[in-house]
Amino acid sequence: MNKNEFDFKTRLIKETFREDRKIICPTPEHITRLDDDVYPGGDIFTTENGEFIDFELQLEDFDEAELTKYIEFAENLYEKHHKHVSVYLLCTKNVNVTVKECRIFSDSDFTIKLACSQEDPLEMILSSIKKKIRNGEFIDEEDLHLLEKLPVWCDKKDRNYYRMEYFKIINGHFS
Repeated sequence: MNKNEFDFKTRLIKETFREDRKIICPTPEHITRLDDDVYPGGDIFTTENGEFIDFELQLEDFDEAELTKYIEFAENLYEKHHKHVSVYLLCTKNVNVTVKECRIFSDSDFTIKLACSQEDPLEMILSSIKKKIRNGEFIDEEDLHLLEKLPVWCDKKDRNYYRMEYFKIINGHFS
C-alpha cells in the first residue's frame, strides 16, 4: 500500500468511524495470515497500541453469512495475537443491510461497525487516482489493481463507465 492510499484509507476510517487511535501502519501479511479456511480480511492496519483495524468496502448485501464471515475473521485474528480487532465496513449506497444490530457473544475481543455512505467509495478511489496523475505523481501497481477492480466491484449498470475511465487513464486520455 502506497502512502497516498494509506493516507486516504486512514482518513476515511477516522472520519467515518470516529476512530481516535493513531493508525501507524498497514499490518504485514505474515502477521495477518489466518487459518486456511478463514476469510483473510481486507486492508488491515495496526494502531499505536498494537491493536488491529480491518477496513473494507462492503460491496455485497450485508446478511447473516457476511456477518458470520467477519466474526470468524475477527476471532481468528484475535486468537493468534490477543489484541483487539476492529472491523470497519463502509457500505456502498446500493448495499442492503438485512441483519439487525445485536450483541455477539465470543471469547475474543472485537467490534464490527458498518457505515453506509451516500458518497460512492468507488468514485472516491477513481478521483483519488486521477488526482495523483494531475499532481504529476506516478500511479503504482496497487493503483492499477484498484482501477482494474472497479468494474467488478460496481453495479452492473456502471461497469462500462469504470472500464472506460480505466482505459482513458491507461492511455493517458482522461479529463
